Amino acid sequence: MPWLPIAFGFGIILYFTAGREPIPWIAPSLTAVLAVAAILWRARPVIFPLLLALTTAAAGFAVVTLKATRIAHPILQRNAWNIQITGFVEMREERERTDRITVRVYGIEGKLDEALERVRLSVRKTTAPPVGAFIAVKTRLNPPLRPLRPGGYDFSRDLYFQRIGATGFVLGEIKIVDPPAQPGFWLRYATVVENIRDTIDARIRAVLPGDAGSIASALLTGKRDAISAPVNDAMYISSLAHVLSISGYHMTASRRKPREGAEALNCDRS
Repeated sequence: MPWLPIAFGFGIILYFTAGREPIPWIAPSLTAVLAVAAILWRARPVIFPLLLALTTAAAGFAVVTLKATRIAHPILQRNAWNIQITGFVEMREERERTDRITVRVYGIEGKLDEALERVRLSVRKTTAPPVGAFIAVKTRLNPPLRPLRPGGYDFSRDLYFQRIGATGFVLGEIKIVDPPAQPGFWLRYATVVENIRDTIDARIRAVLPGDAGSIASALLTGKRDAISAPVNDAMYISSLAHVLSISGYHMTASRRKPREGAEALNCDRS
């Protein structure tokens, strides 16, 4: 039925137009009740489509409600100095001037009203610890950056869906210490994947130094942070920045050789 996606989307729109956050269990419960009613009245030619549409709309509302509940987390509301953080490094990014890490907070000390779950920190170049390391650092934390102008890019929204509650930078030394608890499955998985990406990236950039190697690595591993600012700006100005994104990786991985393409074209013509 082609109108089912429309009903599902209508349920999502209802969520975003709600005056306040709905109670999480109401929408899934309503969806289940409507689904049972639709099954019981499936022989009715008029009532069944109506119940099916209502069930689909309720499902759209429920999906967004549950996702919002799942990703909800505390967000820093004011700048904070000398905040001591311990936690696992979940992500490491190399940039032109500084490196950046994302830390899953295990413990936090300082004058804070929020119990942050994840923070993103800038560190000095080449000092970023490996993914999976348990670190203790002193930091300055800032609230996620709001749009710089009306209608501009909302950095805070992007960080919210990554469950990052604050950004900032490291003050002093990064200490790698023994973890008080074992990392979870997801962090172990992320560590293995990141090590594979780092190995491939290092090999490519050893053979192709400079921006050429950085672009080649971005197409294969998705690590775009080593590309210099002038080249990065030129890619955006020329509308070629999408080549460096995930779509660029797919373009590289699925691209056929010219001869194969010519042979396929000849076969189609014949």
